[in-house]
Amino acid sequence: AFCVQASTLGDVGGGIECENLKEESCAFAVSSSGKRCVLEKAVRRSGEEAYTCRTSEIEADKLKDWIETDECIQACGLDRNALGISSDSLLESRFTHNLCSSHCYDSCPNVVDLYFNLAAGEGVFLPKLCEAQGANARRGMAEIKSSGYVAPGPESVGVVAVKYTVAPAMAPY
Repeated sequence: AFCVQASTLGDVGGGIECENLKEESCAFAVSSSGKRCVLEKAVRRSGEEAYTCRTSEIEADKLKDWIETDECIQACGLDRNALGISSDSLLESRFTHNLCSSHCYDSCPNVVDLYFNLAAGEGVFLPKLCEAQGANARRGMAEIKSSGYVAPGPESVGVVAVKYTVAPAMAPY
């Protein structure tokens, strides 16, 4: 397996705190609280770009104190300088090909967990996307989203349709 839990990299007070990570280890890291780290960019008044690592509200499933390995970054086609967390890359066929490859999918549980949840947020089941991926991942994603593999939206329980009636306005007293 490529991914190794990192308990010594970025250690602060017994665990990883996103705010204490360096730019090159922030993206795809998981804090000691199980929250994902996210790299952000700010432009100062001088025009200088400053990068900071922050704790996001996105929780990793069963992972804590994790800094992604260079092997997984490469195998999954990721970029250590990626800003934020987005599902947009799932629409890129090259990225989906790398993510669904056995080198990534079978060996990098942190990355797979992240993109499994991002895909689910878009109503897509990642294993089905990987299965449909192939010649055209963008087409595969579109087919999955329109084929019934899409996660259903929340049901409205106890909501009754309102029936409107038209009546002439009453004159004021």
